Amino acid sequence: GHCRLLCKPSALAQHLVRSLGRSAALRGGRWPWPCWPQLQMLWQLLQPPEPEPVVARELLQLPDAGLVALDWLVGPGGAPVLLLIPNAAGKVTGGLLQLGLRALERGFIPVIFNRRGHNGCPLTTPRLQPFGDPGDLREAVTYLRCRHPSASLLAVSEGSGSGLLLAYLGESGSSSRLAAAACLSPIFRGRDWFEAGMPWLYEWPLLLHLKQGLSRYAGALAEVVDMDRLLGSRSLRELEETLFCRTRSRPTSWESYWERNEPLRDADEAAVPVLCLCSADDPVRGPPARSLPRELFRSSPYFFLLLTPHGGHCGFPRRGPGRCWAHEAVLEYFRAMAEFLRMEERRKGMPRPR
Repeated sequence: GHCRLLCKPSALAQHLVRSLGRSAALRGGRWPWPCWPQLQMLWQLLQPPEPEPVVARELLQLPDAGLVALDWLVGPGGAPVLLLIPNAAGKVTGGLLQLGLRALERGFIPVIFNRRGHNGCPLTTPRLQPFGDPGDLREAVTYLRCRHPSASLLAVSEGSGSGLLLAYLGESGSSSRLAAAACLSPIFRGRDWFEAGMPWLYEWPLLLHLKQGLSRYAGALAEVVDMDRLLGSRSLRELEETLFCRTRSRPTSWESYWERNEPLRDADEAAVPVLCLCSADDPVRGPPARSLPRELFRSSPYFFLLLTPHGGHCGFPRRGPGRCWAHEAVLEYFRAMAEFLRMEERRKGMPRPR
């Protein structure tokens, strides 16, 4: 299907090439207008999941008394646990829910991670989660591991939410507790992305969504940030800078903020296989030449880039059931990873560590 897998040669890479090459996810049922990335993205955003999922919410209290929400998709799931991470604005899209439903049908246990103050999660402290600060995600992963000690734990992120997952994998290294991870249309270079800006067709709706969510907590946040400036922000960069750099208690510079929040700042320490599914015509991430860290995929044995010429941003539409071929590719990747690990265990004659 004109997809290319860019990675460092290894036994795992060869296994993924064979598995994805045999998968029906990358063949047939193509979108009738492949050269319209904007339409592909909007089509995925506006399509509701089928059927509408039943969700059970669980609030997890953090060490500083803050809260994150875990939304479990209810159904006949078994194992492994699949952690779904929405974009950085906290928008749980129809595409992410559709991925959860497809995973549920395949026997996974899908659960959505909602950051502080996002998607109806109460904001109990005047603190939100910075772009690449994985502290709250680490607490959630620890909890999931305790709740399902014998199940494999996998994670997949969508769009700008991948900044959080990539930062977590780099900062945690071999202690991430994840068996594998995947990123759909990830934002690799956070600072460059904020400074370049997006086309207004995408930036303004996202900015409006963020302001609506923040306005609910205006009283609490007024203690730490200038709410008039925050709600008057005219770009995502201005909002991010007001919220996390120009605070009343501990102001910091834009440069220092990104030293602590760049998604790939500790990428060399990652020790979990990560599949990044990207489209060359992604209008949100930007041109591949400046937005894709190709050298990372050539040098690291853990990073795999599945690059397709068309698909837009988190779109990847197709005809027929499922509607998004990237979802099938991600689930096939997780299946292939589990198969490879079992083969390695048999070859070495060693039990799999828990």
